[in-house]
Amino acid sequence: MIEREYLLAGMWVREHRLSVPLNWFDENDPRRITVFARELSEGGKAAEDLPCLLFLQGGPGGKSPRPTSKGGWLGEALKSFRVILLDQRGTGQSSRIESSVIRNMDVDQPADYLSYFRADSIVADAEHLRKTQFGGRKWSTLGQSFGGFITLTYLSQAPEGLAACYITGGLPSIKPDAEQLYQRTYQKLKEKNQIFFSRYPHLQQQINRIADVLNEQDVYLPDGDILTVQRLQTLGIQLGMSEGYESLLWLFDEAFNHEGELSDTFLSQVMHLTGFTEHPLYAVLHESIYADNRSGATDWAAQRVHDTLPEFQTDCRPLLLTGEMIYPWMFDEMQCLRPFRDAVHQLAQRSEWQPLYDAERLAANTVPVVAAVYYNDMYVDIGLSLETAKHIGNVETWITSEFEHNGLRVGNVFAHLRQMMALRGVN
Repeated sequence: MIEREYLLAGMWVREHRLSVPLNWFDENDPRRITVFARELSEGGKAAEDLPCLLFLQGGPGGKSPRPTSKGGWLGEALKSFRVILLDQRGTGQSSRIESSVIRNMDVDQPADYLSYFRADSIVADAEHLRKTQFGGRKWSTLGQSFGGFITLTYLSQAPEGLAACYITGGLPSIKPDAEQLYQRTYQKLKEKNQIFFSRYPHLQQQINRIADVLNEQDVYLPDGDILTVQRLQTLGIQLGMSEGYESLLWLFDEAFNHEGELSDTFLSQVMHLTGFTEHPLYAVLHESIYADNRSGATDWAAQRVHDTLPEFQTDCRPLLLTGEMIYPWMFDEMQCLRPFRDAVHQLAQRSEWQPLYDAERLAANTVPVVAAVYYNDMYVDIGLSLETAKHIGNVETWITSEFEHNGLRVGNVFAHLRQMMALRGVN
């Protein structure tokens, strides 16, 4: 149903809201949720019959972009498409999951409920949206990061709905193995630490000093959470972005006030950079995106690999930063995640999952796919990405060291992929 229409920064916006099953895989399950999407078109082309491009946001647990202008990849896309910004289930206006939702459930319900917010269900939502709101016409997809994971699930479940697929920094292994993934990404993270501290060597002493303070006394963030050394380390997630080194430089530059105490400015920024209040599903579902019916339980793979690496321990000096890893201690230390604690531990031990990828169907794929693979990607391992590309039909990769994981937002990545697709005769 179209809920409303309006003009935004030169773009015509239509808002769609529809009811879908919580559980697409059991028609006898009566539970329902709401899925929301915004349809954007160039203001002067609102009446034109343009094809649709579905944007699949990174994450997991990330809502669709809230644009304030039509620049960047969005402006490029609007030249040829209506752009569909889907709030993936559990995010934004799509039955958003917050701590209050979980608190109101019986003790055994949350883990089961959360298991229906993975890529397979997101694809089913997208197909329902395409068929009911857009006349069943094939559309293209643009998947950033986790959005690329969803793309491969889409190609596995419903390729008949797709005209073409664009992927940026998001070709996952189609043989999900969380432990193998983290063994690789910790090594990349170690390289990023080396680059960071060689570029700004004075920060090593600064970070060691902060860690020593946290070991000597209790320090609390503005929301009341305790700041521990292991939470401090998670700031390293910034190292995988194009301006990550510089953003951390200026963060640590103001770590101490004139009295030698950790500054309010620093503590406030750390709270926002390391917290999950606005996107709890990112933490809650993180390892489950690497689980399917063949992988078995993820069993806190990031923590298990971490425990084998002495250089990343909290008492090691120089102290290294960690990255895109979710650890069980987060659900004890962070008040925004505590309501999810029992459910997340249950999900970590779960071994029965719906399959995410159909290897035979992907090998026989005929939908045109182009994918940007970032050579220095800290989050999505290039080796696993290129191995996956070998096993997908009709895919073309662009390997580049020009961009980090956020290349779609900061560069001309989508324009380049569009040119690649055009050379293949696809508009």
